[in-house]
Amino acid sequence: MLITCPYCGPRDLAEFSYQGDANRPRPDQHDTDQARWNAYVYDRSNPAGPHREYWQHAGGCRKHLLIVRSTLTHAIESVAFAGAQGATPRPARRSPKSRTKTGPAKGKKP
Repeated sequence: MLITCPYCGPRDLAEFSYQGDANRPRPDQHDTDQARWNAYVYDRSNPAGPHREYWQHAGGCRKHLLIVRSTLTHAIESVAFAGAQGATPRPARRSPKSRTKTGPAKGKKP
């Protein structure tokens, strides 16, 4: 499957990371209501047809995208930067490759 990144152009699905359902509001991170978090994490509908999803172009420009994809055919109907439509993407998940070692600043002794 090809996804057309608005910044990089058409790219293979392997370069992208699924970030979640764009239709579900995420509870506030400080909210301690267990039932609300359980509903957010586990209660899912099974839509048939166009569905809004967050994806990240992890193997390219690292931009967050809002994609409308048909769950019946997997056809991509639209792709836009997530912030362009007023949506706030979730933070990217860090991979072990993206972590860097930190050491003393230049000119400083450890």
